[in-house]
Amino acid sequence: MRADGRIESSLNLGLLLLLGLLWGMPYALTKVALATIPPVTMVAARVALAAAVLWIVVWIVGRKQPQRLDCIPQLFVQGCVGCLIPHTLIAFGQQTVDSALAAILNSMTPLFVCLIGIAYIQQERLTAGRWFGASVGLVGVVMVAGVNALAGFGQSMIGQLAIVLATFSSAVSVIYGRRLNDIPPEIAAAGTLTSAAVVLIPLCFWVEAPLQTEPSLASLVALLANAIAATALGFVVYFRLIRTIGSMGTASVGYLKPAVGVLIGCALVGEHFTWTMAVGLIAILIGVAAINQAEALWAFRCQSTHSGPDTVAKRA
Repeated sequence: MRADGRIESSLNLGLLLLLGLLWGMPYALTKVALATIPPVTMVAARVALAAAVLWIVVWIVGRKQPQRLDCIPQLFVQGCVGCLIPHTLIAFGQQTVDSALAAILNSMTPLFVCLIGIAYIQQERLTAGRWFGASVGLVGVVMVAGVNALAGFGQSMIGQLAIVLATFSSAVSVIYGRRLNDIPPEIAAAGTLTSAAVVLIPLCFWVEAPLQTEPSLASLVALLANAIAATALGFVVYFRLIRTIGSMGTASVGYLKPAVGVLIGCALVGEHFTWTMAVGLIAILIGVAAINQAEALWAFRCQSTHSGPDTVAKRA
């Protein structure tokens, strides 16, 4: 692989780790925010604040708006499957599901991407390396979260089902997001979050009473951190990765999120770091590396044939 290819791969790996950090924080932040803010109101405020921040960034950096009008319904669909559905269902599910089990259920995005790829699409070849990475990564997540967390499986079925549906929706979004590859990541992220906010804001007034909410200072700080860092910046990185490493590679961040959550808990809350967590973290890194090694080889093949990933997939 050429030097510029190695630099690009290193940059993508760094961005993937950054996204894992940004999207691993909400496990703790959401719990803090939900203490005094209702779930739909919390998600609506998070998404709306993130969208506002991103449109300011788009205006400051002078990004040109896309010319094609069909991107508007695509952004709306992406806003629903990538933001509205998963964020709302996870916030709902975390009210009754233990955080460790929620992390396991919410980490299955790569496996869902594999299954969707087999059933409906052929945009990205599902190699043995990707299956190996998806399987090992999931085992690592279970070890990090704690095998005992699986003991709660079957209890609070509605909450668990909500998190599984949220995870499936995230898998759909990472595949559907390829349709927005010609749009700058900042605009794709801003449009996605705006679309979700258009639905969430009236929805929170319908099902809850947001104006009567009295959030604590801790909940407000958690909400702002969730909106600006995890959501606004996270979605910009997310759309860039979909463009560069594809759906499966981007979906592998699902394994990094719970690992980050555990490390945050050990560093800030003083949780005990066990040997099973250490082995689980190694398994997660092996799984993510296996998935993205396959992505790197696939991209290199595309470059060597002077074709895009979709063209090569069709030839295969």
